[in-house]
Amino acid sequence: MSKAPRLLLLPSQEERKPYLDAPKPRRDVPRRAWHHLPQPSFIEATVALVDFILIVMTSLVCSTIYYALTDGNIAAALPYAGMGLIVSVNFAALMTARRNYRLKVLMRFSKQARETIVIWSGIFALLAAVAFMMKISSDFSRGAVILFFVGGLGALLCSRQIAAKFIARSLSNGLFAKKRIIVIAEHDQSSSSRPLAELLSYGYVPVKTFEISREEIAAPGITRSLQSKLCDIVEVARNEGIEDVYLLLRWRNDRTIDGILDALAVLPISVHLVPDSSAARFLSYPVANVGTTWTAVLKRTPLTRVELAAKRWFDLSLAMIGLLTFLPLMLLTAVLIKLDSRGPVFFRQKRDGFNGRTFDILKFRTMHVLEDGAVVKQATRNDPRITRLGRLLRKSSIDELPQLLNVIFGDMSLVGPRPHATSHNSEYEKLIANYAFRHHVKPGLTGWAQVNGCRGETRQIDQMKQRVEYDLWYINNWSPWLDLKIVLRTTVVALWQDGAY
Repeated sequence: MSKAPRLLLLPSQEERKPYLDAPKPRRDVPRRAWHHLPQPSFIEATVALVDFILIVMTSLVCSTIYYALTDGNIAAALPYAGMGLIVSVNFAALMTARRNYRLKVLMRFSKQARETIVIWSGIFALLAAVAFMMKISSDFSRGAVILFFVGGLGALLCSRQIAAKFIARSLSNGLFAKKRIIVIAEHDQSSSSRPLAELLSYGYVPVKTFEISREEIAAPGITRSLQSKLCDIVEVARNEGIEDVYLLLRWRNDRTIDGILDALAVLPISVHLVPDSSAARFLSYPVANVGTTWTAVLKRTPLTRVELAAKRWFDLSLAMIGLLTFLPLMLLTAVLIKLDSRGPVFFRQKRDGFNGRTFDILKFRTMHVLEDGAVVKQATRNDPRITRLGRLLRKSSIDELPQLLNVIFGDMSLVGPRPHATSHNSEYEKLIANYAFRHHVKPGLTGWAQVNGCRGETRQIDQMKQRVEYDLWYINNWSPWLDLKIVLRTTVVALWQDGAY
């Protein structure tokens, strides 16, 4: 009969004896003041409650202001409290499902702002569709609803900014109850560990750090020195009210990890194994389960038929809305281009699309030349080829608006890796691994790389590598939710990025 795996066996009484004999907690240890400080869970619940109350109150205030300024019938604002109640429940539920009320997420205002904008806009779009189908939209004033949308979003963003600053200041000043932990680390990871720095920033207090030497790890069993350290760990944990133990050990040292777990089995506390540098990069990928086996999905296959249909519907609906919305601006731009310089209004260039198929991309002409072929020079800062109007069009991304037609025709998607000139693709495929993987989905009018600041000229190969990394991450993590987030972020950053010229 084969021997059971070590981790499935409880340590024997003889193995546990040194740790069972460790000194018991002292009766005279005073209660610590941090027990009376607010717990992070209380702060998280408080933020959720504030969201709920804030949304309901904003719905009443905005509708009251609207009717007071229009027909003076303030009583007509009462039904909007019900709308605020529905919105607040859905908003809190979605924020909870997205784990946005966790303390470490509340500290990051940029992420909170993105999530709040996307969820808030999505809820109003869904409620508008439901109200239209149920024929109850006429019962509500569009002006009051728009005021509620803008006012509620502004109030939530302000509260998120205040919460982020308050939590960060509270953690640094020790206003929250600290989580007392013990750190067990290899000698070269205890002082310069990024995970340890993260634990400190989120209010974890290492009461003591125990270092394990290379000799203790390389030994075939538990050495006397390591056994002595483990007895000290048990004693400190019992006397200092330790809540968790964190192991900063390389995963290949499984024998040492097993020995530590056996020693700490006498303590009713949790033990966490922090991923080492070689494992952490794989754990950031999506996880798939096959029975009891799990895999990290390092690369996903092209989208399924259902996903392609959902993405196509998303593209067509928003592209049509965008085309109708920006049509006056596009007509004005066409007239200004003809007045500014000689040449056609539109610029066409061969680009590689889905599966490497070429198509003609449409842009408003911003240069005196119409380069397309084996050699295409990238635009640079103060490029003499760019027209006076072209600089403004490129800076504001207005020159990209005709690509809405490419989206409607099916050559492009609203969101995806930005298409590069065919000559550039041939060059980069030789220099960057996995570059061709960008063509596993349709190219996009905007993309994950663009909303993360990767725009403009790529003078160095590392700049293009960074873009490719963002593009591959997008393909591996695609979802309709991600597309909507990128579209909303594009509308915010398009006018303020400095990388385009």
